Amino acid sequence: MNLILERTDQVRFFTNMREVIAALGISCSDYDWYVSDIETNGFQFAEGWYSGSELELQITSDDIQFIWAVFSAFPKGERVDVKEVPFVDGNPHYWDGSEPGPQLNGASFEIACWDSSATILVGLDVEKARSYRSTFSDAVDLKSASRK
Repeated sequence: MNLILERTDQVRFFTNMREVIAALGISCSDYDWYVSDIETNGFQFAEGWYSGSELELQITSDDIQFIWAVFSAFPKGERVDVKEVPFVDGNPHYWDGSEPGPQLNGASFEIACWDSSATILVGLDVEKARSYRSTFSDAVDLKSASRK
């Protein structure tokens, strides 16, 4: 399932990954993460692989707003060779009305931070989508928000 949260006052600021992870009903440490296409509100954040505990430490230490970023979640202990880096800025697949999947093969799901004004979730299972929507009821199906 693919969701988007935009145009809402349910968040203090968009793309606060601490709030996104909590709303999904998971812990960062449940996964390994590949983070790419990163622009923040001034915090240094390197592209690459993070263990769940490393990512959790990074996103809980300060109020980092990710203006642009892709967080690809993988089963703990599973990392793939990244040949094409996932990107959000200029990625047409979010808006073409299709049902995109995570950009990296083997990823469980993907979280995309869109221009500090939307959070896009790709490939969620029903449980995570339900949890996210119970926290952010303004989240809608990504397909309904397509911008053809």
